[in-house]
Amino acid sequence: MDSYKNILDTFFFSMFPYIIIFTFLLVTIQRYRAKAYTFSSLSSQFLENKQHFWAMIPFHYGIIAVLAAHFVWFLVPDTVLWWNRVPARLYVMEIAMFIFGLMTLIGLINIIIRRQTNSMAKVVTSKADWWVLGFLTIQVVTGLYIAYFYRWGSSWFAASLTPYLWSVIKLSPDLTYISAMPFMVKAHIVSAYSIILLFPFTRLVHALVVPNPYLWRKPQVVRWYWNRKKIRSSKNL
Repeated sequence: MDSYKNILDTFFFSMFPYIIIFTFLLVTIQRYRAKAYTFSSLSSQFLENKQHFWAMIPFHYGIIAVLAAHFVWFLVPDTVLWWNRVPARLYVMEIAMFIFGLMTLIGLINIIIRRQTNSMAKVVTSKADWWVLGFLTIQVVTGLYIAYFYRWGSSWFAASLTPYLWSVIKLSPDLTYISAMPFMVKAHIVSAYSIILLFPFTRLVHALVVPNPYLWRKPQVVRWYWNRKKIRSSKNL
């Protein structure tokens, strides 16, 4: 059993990261050279906007905040550990990240419901979109689970995951930081890797070229001058 576990750890945390990096760079560059116009979110906002708003706004605000926090924990781990030495500051960090994680989950659930129940949005949702939504759900749920049941994630991320990630970057993966981690933590890491692997094949690539101005821009007004229900009925798509 231990040998099987070691094999899985070696593959997912020692070999898989390099497969992802190679695939990500190769496919992203090739796609941009051959089909640059596909670097788009392929927004379905014009098809339906009310439910779209309550899905995308909490999702984007939540996930950007969480990703930014992870990025900080990775870049300045010593500063993070210094910050967390004061319990009040640690609680602020943990509670804030948990709230942003919940925002991400609420937005994600609304996205899935919308793409399942809205006929026009469902038509333009590809299999790749469902794969992305599936892995994002795993990522967010495992993240919230870890935050609630294991606590102080910012500290052990800075102390354990940051050295591991740097060892991967230095082409010398050190699995001693990972092997003793709980299953949910490992699942969280593998799902993150899987999302990066899917990145260049899906609409997620729009994040590489769009600076997300919709987070602060004024609402856009769209006026229809034709019978959209008649012309864009799901029966005609």
